[in-house]
Amino acid sequence: MSTAFIFPGQGSQAVGMGKALAENFAVARAVFEEVDEALGEKLSSVMWEGPVETLTLTANAQPALMATSLAAIRALEDEAGLDLKRDAAFVAGHSLGEYSALAAAGTFTVADAARLLRLRGTAMQSAVPVGVGAMAAILGLDYEKVVAVAAEAAGDEVCDIANDNGSGQVVVSGHAGAVARAMEIAKREGAMRAVLLPVSAPFHCRLIASAGEAMREALARVELKAPVVPVVANVTARPVTAPAEIRDLLVRQVTGTVRWRESVLFMSAEGVDRAVEVGTGKVLSGLVKRIARDIAVSNVGQPDEVAAFAAARASV
Repeated sequence: MSTAFIFPGQGSQAVGMGKALAENFAVARAVFEEVDEALGEKLSSVMWEGPVETLTLTANAQPALMATSLAAIRALEDEAGLDLKRDAAFVAGHSLGEYSALAAAGTFTVADAARLLRLRGTAMQSAVPVGVGAMAAILGLDYEKVVAVAAEAAGDEVCDIANDNGSGQVVVSGHAGAVARAMEIAKREGAMRAVLLPVSAPFHCRLIASAGEAMREALARVELKAPVVPVVANVTARPVTAPAEIRDLLVRQVTGTVRWRESVLFMSAEGVDRAVEVGTGKVLSGLVKRIARDIAVSNVGQPDEVAAFAAARASV
């Protein structure tokens, strides 16, 4: 089988995430300790004890999700003998999950990824005053139709495509008024639903360009190594391995569209027939199932899933 390892983005967080991994695997526990030390605070306590409102803050959720994914990867390496260079055709992540993918593939240290994601979350949150921006999921229209809807809704404001998640799930982001207009136009054009998302800032749109500049400065100060396996980038839906290009793409990713549908279709066309979602939640697994039915999906985020993965490898 040709396998891709995929890493979830914001929205998958939940109180308790990663706790069982830390309790069962020393290598996983070490990841959470490294993240706590890098951030100078006990993020792990917020992850495991809450409150959920604190965990959901963008500046906390982003490094927390990365930490859980990397803890699971370390457990797979230790318990199942996983070697991404040998065992993966590609890695990919959804939005912040791209940082998790890069850390798993050796481009970033876990500590650097944690600090970058803390900055990314803070910069994205502070780029636009609360209430100015919004995001909405448009369900039941194809990507090209939603592009047209967003263009019509924008007027002299911003209404960009934030995520192309596949199977008629496209997210728009921008000024609150423009997003509200897009929701109404989408319904008129036949969308099954248009749902306002409970987010604190309009991610992946031009309104948060200042966050992109903050990331450009931060990434320039961090050493990046070539990943041991190609990373399918959000903004191009194509593999990347050159550190300089990775830096540029991560800056562009802040305001650019997460091209998840195209990323999955690319990996499928390249022969990938299995995707393993690493970390908390099963959001990406559901999307992959709908985008490419020929790709078998599984999840590794709990000790029993680590054990199942190890057992499956041992039986081959």
